[in-house]
Amino acid sequence: MSEGLKIVVYGVGPIGSLIVKLLSSRKGVELIGGIDVDPSKVGEDLGVVAGLGRSLGVKVIHDSISWNYLKSVKPDVVIISTGTYLDRIYPQIVRAVSAGANVVSTSETLAYPWYRYPELSLLIDELARKNSVRVIGTGVNPGFVFDALPAFLTSVSAEVYRIHVVRSLDASKRRYSFQKKYGISLTPEEFMLKMSAGEITAHVGYAESIMLLGCILGVSIDSVEEGQEPIIAEKPMETQYFKIEPGRVSGIHGWGVGYVNGREFVRLDLLASVGREDYDEVLIEGNPTTRWRCETGTPGDIATASMVVNVIPRVLQAPPGLLTMKDIILPSVFLGDYGWYAGKT
Repeated sequence: MSEGLKIVVYGVGPIGSLIVKLLSSRKGVELIGGIDVDPSKVGEDLGVVAGLGRSLGVKVIHDSISWNYLKSVKPDVVIISTGTYLDRIYPQIVRAVSAGANVVSTSETLAYPWYRYPELSLLIDELARKNSVRVIGTGVNPGFVFDALPAFLTSVSAEVYRIHVVRSLDASKRRYSFQKKYGISLTPEEFMLKMSAGEITAHVGYAESIMLLGCILGVSIDSVEEGQEPIIAEKPMETQYFKIEPGRVSGIHGWGVGYVNGREFVRLDLLASVGREDYDEVLIEGNPTTRWRCETGTPGDIATASMVVNVIPRVLQAPPGLLTMKDIILPSVFLGDYGWYAGKT
């Protein structure tokens, strides 16, 4: 019987907890610990914190002692689900990589980090190669709907002139933190002020998805434009967490556009608002022109957690260094024994 693949989950919030739940049911996985900063979680059993309804026999430790902890337990993989921006999670990546662990993160800006953080990207790549491990950022978006999915759909294209991806979702079905960061129930003025101050972000990663898609297709993106604006409620609306009066924010329209030789090559549209229809659609204009549509949409939280869990074996088969979805074997659900990869990195 193969030894279990030792995994630490760094950040046991909503997504980290989902990741713990998925990993706890996978063959050959040994969850050896969790890391967080929340005092209510530190010292508690990881399974209890993640909502498994049972103990896993390992504790959640505080981030402040994570370096010594990681050195002592020597995980094969550290999953980091603590933040969006690479500069803020960079110390966590350094600690994990320096301890000899591979890193899979939900950080949106790590999906194509050279766009916003070229210097940090170089440092991470050098450190990962030095320690013979791999680092990747992925999830549902970036990581799938706006980039890896349309890239895969072009496999049957002789020529591609333009790609347009639309992601439409009902924001009322999402967790509290999602609705809050999208500015639900704010006035338009409050929305703009909080976005400018970085107090809310809505979606982050339009540019990363465009650059990643261009990289996969072998296309040099000249420039990227991205932006977000509020969608305003025309009637009273309500979610589990917010009451929305007419004239207040019920969601956002966000977009990203990538240009090649001065013309639009990629357009990404995100429409996320209360009561909106859930669907994902990809239009590839070329030879042939094709359209793909998912009528149910792709549920964000479980899709992100699943992508993180499923890419682990693919990541461990890739060469050491800083990776993107371009650098790994075509991902899919992985139902095999994760333990087969223990000690093979």
